[in-house]
Amino acid sequence: MKLSIFRQLKRDRTYVLLLAPVLVYYILFRYVPMFGIIISFMDYNLFKGIGGSPWVGLKYYKIFFENRDFLVIIKNTILLGGYKLFFGFPAPIVLALLLNELRSSVYKRFVQTVSYLPHFLSSVVVSSMIIMLLSPSTGWINHAIQWLGFPAINFLQKAEWFRTIYISSEVWQQVGWGSIIYLAAITTIDPQLYEASKMDGAGRWKQTMHVTLPGIASSIVILFILQIGHVLEIGFEKVFLLSNAATYDTSDVLSTYVYRTGILQAGFSYATAIDLFMGIIALLLVYTSNKICRRLGETSLW
Repeated sequence: MKLSIFRQLKRDRTYVLLLAPVLVYYILFRYVPMFGIIISFMDYNLFKGIGGSPWVGLKYYKIFFENRDFLVIIKNTILLGGYKLFFGFPAPIVLALLLNELRSSVYKRFVQTVSYLPHFLSSVVVSSMIIMLLSPSTGWINHAIQWLGFPAINFLQKAEWFRTIYISSEVWQQVGWGSIIYLAAITTIDPQLYEASKMDGAGRWKQTMHVTLPGIASSIVILFILQIGHVLEIGFEKVFLLSNAATYDTSDVLSTYVYRTGILQAGFSYATAIDLFMGIIALLLVYTSNKICRRLGETSLW
């Protein structure tokens, strides 16, 4: 017999009570603030508030699309997000597979600990380390370049080096932390599958390709779909700290542009319009990738 919603809530009241704090958090801090997106359709005035500011429709969206910097900003954002996905997504999988092959538990824990540590460093600390390492006068990398007989390179003043510096630092900072989920997924693989593959003559490489990778395939697909949604969400802090006027051609992304227009120039409506645009594109990316994954295999978010 199908129970009514009230009876179901009464039956599962213990679980509902446990879930209540999480629901309250999401309602207060995730859904209620979404009401603020309406100022992207208004000429918002801080002193008049939402009730007194006039409606302007899609004015700020048109301004953004007609802005001469629009294509540069979108290009920089998509390229950084794409490179981050291309190089950053497979790196934790490779590290997890390599760690799984280690037989010395002491060495394995040491490598895991060392690889996790950069995740706990703040963007300010990581950016400071990068600036010191790449300094043209005191940085170790430039010392090595000069020792080899080449002139020093001012990496942080050259736009063509920004994407390499940002992506490599992101991979270094997140590869260890990202491998945790894959290592956990590997532990759920039935050991009998490895024994059966050994009896069939499979070596370590074939066991990895035909047992380990298929065993964590569902985790890879789910995390890939989630990563697709973050392609346009380039971390603001590190880009802001590492970029400067000389590198804007490759470093100016949506988040830094929103900061300049929304906070520094008090263009709240304009910045909200750009942010809403990013959110809609991210939603479309997640929906499309989820649909493709569902058609290609049986794993998807919904």
